[in-house]
Amino acid sequence: MTRMRTTRVLCVVAAGAAAGSLALASVGPASAAPQATSTAAGGRATAPARLTTARPAPVTAYVSDEGSDTVTPIQTATNTASSPIRVGSIPEAIAIMPDAKYAYVTVLDGVTPVRTTTSTRRSTIPAGSVPIAVAITPNGETAYVANYNSGTVTPIQTATDTAGSPVPVGTDPIAIAITRNGETAYVVNNGSGTVTPIQTATNTAGSPIPTGDNPWAIAITPNGKTAYVTNYNSDTVTPIQTATNTAGKPIPTGNVPYAITITPNGKTAYVANLLSGTVTPIQTATNTAGNPIPVGKTPWFIAITP
Repeated sequence: MTRMRTTRVLCVVAAGAAAGSLALASVGPASAAPQATSTAAGGRATAPARLTTARPAPVTAYVSDEGSDTVTPIQTATNTASSPIRVGSIPEAIAIMPDAKYAYVTVLDGVTPVRTTTSTRRSTIPAGSVPIAVAITPNGETAYVANYNSGTVTPIQTATDTAGSPVPVGTDPIAIAITRNGETAYVVNNGSGTVTPIQTATNTAGSPIPTGDNPWAIAITPNGKTAYVTNYNSDTVTPIQTATNTAGKPIPTGNVPYAITITPNGKTAYVANLLSGTVTPIQTATNTAGNPIPVGKTPWFIAITP
């Protein structure tokens, strides 16, 4: 399968979140506090930690631009863009450290760390072929990079910016989500129709978990008990029990479920159906779909306020 080219305009709005074309960082005195896991469609990711501050800290949005090989910081207090930062060829996914000091940007040949306080880049860290998604553990120690053409995930130690041995997963890994406790990274394999769990303590892959056809996006409930995976060629969402890594009964959605996010209280997952012009609400307590909500012609992405 050749690489699917997509334009990503939404990313998780939290430090530690990952995988899209936009991410936010709050730089200043802060402490990490738990946050619900969420995702952005098409590559993407998890928000395992959230920054809380005694006083408001400056918030910066980072936008990747494949056309210019740059990341542009935007000061949200004034809605002004700073000078673009050259990071390497074809920047796509962005993940921000829980302490908001660095943003990790996937580029054609690896991952480029950007220091948020100075808007300067460090050397690109080699990864596999076509790194397309990145997620960072809640403790900020490891960034996991999905390599689409290699069928692997590269763990990167953020303290030294060194890449570990690639972890074999399935075909065309496209998205990553990490549990709130940081123990497991779930990798969506678009070409295999599976999700691979990786134990972060040892960087070992578990048995692949079957999903529907062409799984695409993933979100994990705030309590970490269930991962929900959209299957865009099956028109379903697969719930996965993280305690046992077993898949439940597929939940029907609209045509081409593309993006998914979960409410902060974990009660409802919302799925954007690309070709139905609808959003499907799913009650997580029962894994049942509600009536589709009309929204437009081709809904690509979805986000929920904190």
